[in-house]
Amino acid sequence: MKGRLLYLLRFYVLTVAIFLLAKVAFMLCNTGAGTFSAGDVFDVLRHGLSLDLSTALYFLLVPLLVVIASLWVRLPRWLLKPYYVLLAVALALAFVADTSLYEFWHFKLDASCLQYLDTPTEAMASVSTAYLLVRLLATILIAVGIYIVFSWKTAYFLPESTLLSKTLHTLGCVLLIPLMVIGIRGGFDESTTNIGQVYFSQNQFLNHAAVNPVFSFFASFEKTASNNTVYHFMDDDRCRQIMDELYNTESKDCDTLLNTQTPNIIVILMEGCGGTFTEIGGRSDVTPYLNRLAHEGIYFTHCYGNTWRTDRGTVCALSGYPSFPTMSVMKIPSKSRTLPTIAKTLQQERGYGTYFLYGGDINFTNMRSYLLAGGFQRLTWKKDYSSEEQASAKWGVRDDITFATLYEMATTAQSPYLIGFLTLSSHQPWDVPTRHFDDEELNAFYYLDQCLGRFAEHLRQSPVWNNTLLVILPDHGIPHHDIGEGHPLTNHIPMIWLGGAVKGPRQIGQVCNQTDLPATLLGQLGIAHDDYTFSRDILSSTYTQPFAIHTYDDGYAMYDSTSYVCFDFIGNRVISERGNPASELHEWARAILQAASNDLDKR
Repeated sequence: MKGRLLYLLRFYVLTVAIFLLAKVAFMLCNTGAGTFSAGDVFDVLRHGLSLDLSTALYFLLVPLLVVIASLWVRLPRWLLKPYYVLLAVALALAFVADTSLYEFWHFKLDASCLQYLDTPTEAMASVSTAYLLVRLLATILIAVGIYIVFSWKTAYFLPESTLLSKTLHTLGCVLLIPLMVIGIRGGFDESTTNIGQVYFSQNQFLNHAAVNPVFSFFASFEKTASNNTVYHFMDDDRCRQIMDELYNTESKDCDTLLNTQTPNIIVILMEGCGGTFTEIGGRSDVTPYLNRLAHEGIYFTHCYGNTWRTDRGTVCALSGYPSFPTMSVMKIPSKSRTLPTIAKTLQQERGYGTYFLYGGDINFTNMRSYLLAGGFQRLTWKKDYSSEEQASAKWGVRDDITFATLYEMATTAQSPYLIGFLTLSSHQPWDVPTRHFDDEELNAFYYLDQCLGRFAEHLRQSPVWNNTLLVILPDHGIPHHDIGEGHPLTNHIPMIWLGGAVKGPRQIGQVCNQTDLPATLLGQLGIAHDDYTFSRDILSSTYTQPFAIHTYDDGYAMYDSTSYVCFDFIGNRVISERGNPASELHEWARAILQAASNDLDKR
């Protein structure tokens, strides 16, 4: 029996050791995502150990059952080999995926990666073939290494000789099971094992590094089992009271920015172009055209993005619907088709023709379903271009090509029209034809700016300019170097209105969200926007509580004119804050999440 127990102990210790080595590799491979010292590595291993110990117990169950069976019958020597192979491949895939995806996602491996299996070409568009081959080779080598480790001194035990010995030893092994369950559960406390228990730092990278990726992946199934996570932080009456104070659906005594109520409208969603790359972040060199255009039109100087992903940001901008920390409304067609959209409203109220342009795969993240249900009558996307144009960038058709298409659409479509356009080149792998900066991210945003500037200048020279409203804003911001998800600058985005339909240059300094675009735009056009219950007319006299909310993976950030707070649900802690104590901002953010999730649940 001693040999069997030593085998189980050895298997368990080796599994935990593999988890610890994977953490070190994760940190070394993601040095660009956060700075750390040797002491930080030790802290990550120490604080993350409890989750590693619990996770390793799951994998010990099969060897334990085999050990119990070996007490009674003679088992073949190779019996556990298939399990070792399966375990080695699974762990290798988890480690490589987690380490590789973190630079793009900035959160730990979870079940959301499975949503991209429907469109693998788009999912892999951010990386090169060489990148994928290196990861494939790494997965194979790691799997082989893990298999060798587990196969070392593989257990082979003869059955016990007497019935009494078999019975007593079996009873001893069975008694290990409740101990393992307690270990998996994390003890006897009311709170069970969870990701947040390993969080220990104000540096989110260190917290994420401490999380076991295997546990993170399987734990995330709980929150994705239902499409809609319904938040409940407070009494419903209190929630309604707060929402009534924060939101309104009526435009009153609006300041008029436009010289017409039936302009042609072009909404350009710039991929990832947050304030980090503009004059908001003190950069005059990356987006010089955008900076200049901001002062030629209506410049909303304190606008914040609601989210960190394109599918979510598109819904925020076009439907005025808030984003959620753990789900994408666009990916739930049964829900997204019920949302109001600028396209549907303009089509029904003013007879606008509605178009949408995107150089990538329009089927990615259920975008086609959302756009068609939202009233866009004609979709132009990657498949409408030549094979050569489709191959001009990893994500699809390069921005200079699609901006040329946008110009053609804008100058030939019958008025009045709405054109939505989503750019794509300012996205990993940053494959653009311009080489202005050594930093590939800065270079990609410089290229986007050049494309935007040329388009605006060409459109200015065309006859349609005088009756056109050009709305420019990002779908979301992105972390860059030391400016991460918790930094306000990441989500501080430029929103600019310009064109001949604009009366003249002006700055709007009210704090607002990209979700406020529909109500503000429709208010300027004299169209009711009662259906946009989470969108506010910034220019209305009823806009008395300026604030902005941003959500990211299992967290939120909240802003007003003097304060800011970023909160993480996993660690149940404030990540960063500034200004006065932000208890009121917390209550507002939670009321919004509760009201929005209840609304979505009823759709």
